Amino acid sequence: MEMIPLAAITITFNNRIEQLVFTSAELVVVSDYGSRLWYANVDGIEDEELLHWFGHSEDIQVELIATARDGRVFEGIAYLHPNEPHKAAALRGDGLLNER
Repeated sequence: MEMIPLAAITITFNNRIEQLVFTSAELVVVSDYGSRLWYANVDGIEDEELLHWFGHSEDIQVELIATARDGRVFEGIAYLHPNEPHKAAALRGDGLLNER
């Protein structure tokens, strides 16, 4: 399991592009028995309206671009699961996570 601190996250959804403003975020990549799954946990999201939108939408799929603190950039498709009371979200990866 690799845990990667993130410096920036951009999501694209519903013809919108949003740069998430947060206090901390971490990308977790788990490689097990030849498969690889990934997710990101994001805390301290300032945009309450955005979290509310995802909390009431049936379409929670986003295109994700995440920049690690060490400069690596990751791209993939994820599902954004908001936690409105805690101003947080989990982004669950769907398929490949590409590193550029």
